[in-house]
Amino acid sequence: MGAVSLVVVAGLALLGSAIHLLPQLRNPFSEQTTERSGPVLLQSIVELSKYEAAEGNFQVVVDISSGGSLLPSFLEGSDTLFIGIGTDNAYVDFSALKGSAVQVSADRLSATITLPPAKLDPAQLNVQQSYVFAQQQGLFTRVNSFLSGNPNSQQAVYELAQKQIEGAAAKSALITDAERNTRTMLTSLLQSLGFKNITVKYTS
Repeated sequence: MGAVSLVVVAGLALLGSAIHLLPQLRNPFSEQTTERSGPVLLQSIVELSKYEAAEGNFQVVVDISSGGSLLPSFLEGSDTLFIGIGTDNAYVDFSALKGSAVQVSADRLSATITLPPAKLDPAQLNVQQSYVFAQQQGLFTRVNSFLSGNPNSQQAVYELAQKQIEGAAAKSALITDAERNTRTMLTSLLQSLGFKNITVKYTS
């Protein structure tokens, strides 16, 4: 008798759900569709924000000479060879992407993503690893440096080394590597979402 009552109650519950007397019951065997439309996919990429896609290590030689007065070099002036060691990163900025940046086909199997070109961060000089390779100073210059204790000259060397690292990074393949790595990352991401044909391109 108890089993019959249980069946009747279950049947009434399903009937009530069907005519909206009870909250809708979820069919555990129904298929769920994952939304992969353009706006949703765009929002997901934008949330990645700034993607640091490549890093380069650089070593530069900074040659600084000062003097130019009528006094000979053994009395006034200096020559310094400084070895600057540092890094620079290349990144792709996703944060400002607009709706037209992501195009999804009607069958949601193909996607085209248009990105801004990769950029370089400011270089970071590793002060602990950088060093003065050689230095020659005139007598008067050495005395003046000792008496003034001016740290600005050292800071100027650091800044020049940083700029040279940035110049070396701009001439390297860092930008190209960053764009390739970003394309690989997004392709893998979209494939995991079910897309079959993925195109990632960069604006000029």
